[in-house]
Amino acid sequence: MLIAAAVCPHPPVLFPEVAQGAAPDLAALREACDRAVAGLGACEADLLYVVGRGPEERHYGRDAGGDLRDFGADVRVGPEPAVLDLAATTGRWLAERSGLSPDGYLEVSSKTAPERALELGAALAAAGDRVALLVMGDGSARRTEHSPGYVDERAIPYDDALADALGKADTAHLAGLDPESARELMVAGRPAWQVLAGAAGESPLTGDLLAYEAPYGVGYFVAAWS
Repeated sequence: MLIAAAVCPHPPVLFPEVAQGAAPDLAALREACDRAVAGLGACEADLLYVVGRGPEERHYGRDAGGDLRDFGADVRVGPEPAVLDLAATTGRWLAERSGLSPDGYLEVSSKTAPERALELGAALAAAGDRVALLVMGDGSARRTEHSPGYVDERAIPYDDALADALGKADTAHLAGLDPESARELMVAGRPAWQVLAGAAGESPLTGDLLAYEAPYGVGYFVAAWS
């Protein structure tokens, strides 16, 4: 049964070693992530899983690690070999910052259908009596002229609705996210958030939106569900 979840973004610049001189720009976002993840440590879960986007659907055990070599930083998280994609690597790093050791990692791809994501989430929730999830995902990368993608007028309303849903633990909204719209708006978090919706099911969880920022033209959300 899912008893708690933390939702965090996974931009490489969240790591001070990547951000370097710009590291202070995301200090508040890191602090919000730390608060959300610390809540997972306080919930006395039996199992903690990290969920995030990857190139394909993959499961890893607790000894899986990753690195930031693709982003020009000599940073390793966990043991070699580096098998985790960016989202799960960031999740492990955030968990370790709060003294937590995830029991496993699930990567889902942009091609993962909503029905499959919901099914995967339900399976994670059924894996233990007290399950916690650290769910990694970014919002639209098409918000402004400074975004990685071309501006799309739908991007900010899309992110606003996501922020509202994450703050209210609105699983119906997350479950209903359309993969094609998410692809068009360059929303990396869609499949992971739908895993969260599947894990939550009908559980009476409440949400708290701790941060909603877009310093580099990409929507970043931090939320805590309990």
